[in-house]
Amino acid sequence: MFDFVINTPAAHKSYSDCSGCGLCTLVCPVWRRKRDLQHSPLGWAKALQHGAAPGDLVDALWNCTLCRACDPVCPERIDVSGMILKLRAQLVHPQTAVLQGRMAAQARRPAPACQEKTALLAGEALRAHPALLSRITALLDKAGVLVVAHDDGADISLALEAGVTVSPERLAALIEPLRRADKVIVADGLLLPYLAQWLPAARIFSLGETLSSLEIIRRNLRVTDLYVIEPRAYHADYVRLIKYYDRLRKERGCDFNLDLQRIAIPATVRGLPQRLGLMVPDDDAQASWVLHGRSITRIVVESLEDRAAFEKVSNVPVVHLAELADSLRR
Repeated sequence: MFDFVINTPAAHKSYSDCSGCGLCTLVCPVWRRKRDLQHSPLGWAKALQHGAAPGDLVDALWNCTLCRACDPVCPERIDVSGMILKLRAQLVHPQTAVLQGRMAAQARRPAPACQEKTALLAGEALRAHPALLSRITALLDKAGVLVVAHDDGADISLALEAGVTVSPERLAALIEPLRRADKVIVADGLLLPYLAQWLPAARIFSLGETLSSLEIIRRNLRVTDLYVIEPRAYHADYVRLIKYYDRLRKERGCDFNLDLQRIAIPATVRGLPQRLGLMVPDDDAQASWVLHGRSITRIVVESLEDRAAFEKVSNVPVVHLAELADSLRR
């Protein structure tokens, strides 16, 4: 019924095609933190080329953040993040039974069909901040055609990240209520390319792109802002979004967390253990590195994860993109 393969020009290539150039290492936040090649796509690829099995790379595979920064820089056009997910699927994570149980329970609670033209999949982080979610809903629902989906697929996202099989029943419970939507806005960047496949008739957008396209948001961006792009969604649609954010940069003059190759530098280093709550996130060094050498007066984020990371290390205000709509009243 549904296909889990992300169709990219690189989808037919794998670790065996790695030439060892190391460009993926330069953009990898986990490698930057650990300075150990086994915690990099280059390290995994070379280990596998020399006969290693996924079980030999357990720690490195689970620690990958799936930021997807390695995908667009690979000159061999290897589907690096897809390779990681396939390798994880060959392992059994200790939380597999928990994730399967969570999905089974959600499948037994089918959500009502979306009756509006636009659906928002808010995700767990936004649902934990109801005031911000209400603000976002108000901004996006000017025409009265938006609904916040009851089922945002948070359990499916974690299962995909853990390499756990998602049953057709669970997937149908997520997708079928969204069939009538013309547009789906998703806060979880990992889900974005999958939703584009599962709902081919709908237009799928990240929450960051959607909010930043609003005039009330754009006009409140300052030249002295650092705008932090959420990397998972950005790299999943890199060719198109690089042009979108370049136009935004030229229009508003603010700085972005982009390197010279227009790769979004992640502000966090959260692998699966952190996302499952098995380890406490420690993003201080990465967030500080993103800020190093910048003269800014405010940080604007698309992701609540990034807001939490920057609030710990920054001495300038950190605001979510949706909060810019209120900035003139502050």
